[in-house]
Amino acid sequence: MGTLSYAGVDHQFDDRALAHLKVVITAKLRRGERFLLAWSVPPEEGSGRVSIWMSPSIPLFYRFSSPTPPALNRDWLNALSRSSQGPNGMFLMEEARAAEYLTQAGSPVGI
Repeated sequence: MGTLSYAGVDHQFDDRALAHLKVVITAKLRRGERFLLAWSVPPEEGSGRVSIWMSPSIPLFYRFSSPTPPALNRDWLNALSRSSQGPNGMFLMEEARAAEYLTQAGSPVGI
């Protein structure tokens, strides 16, 4: 499990998911974009949802448990980026759902 530390609060993610979030979040913040990041909390962790406002002015830190970066899935990156343009912000969906999301959303937005 990796950690996204934002504004001094740690959030745990699978390393693979965190690697994809890192690419998309970093690209958006480099462009000075602000956006909402949201994800579901699994039942074994208490259930519910989390949403955080991402802004270039707030300290952000990524820590991975594995020393080797995973191969990245272009569809997943594009789906995360595309979802950030919607009213609910970027939603961390499962990797397997990325291609379906892009089909439903229309043409992908590149990161």
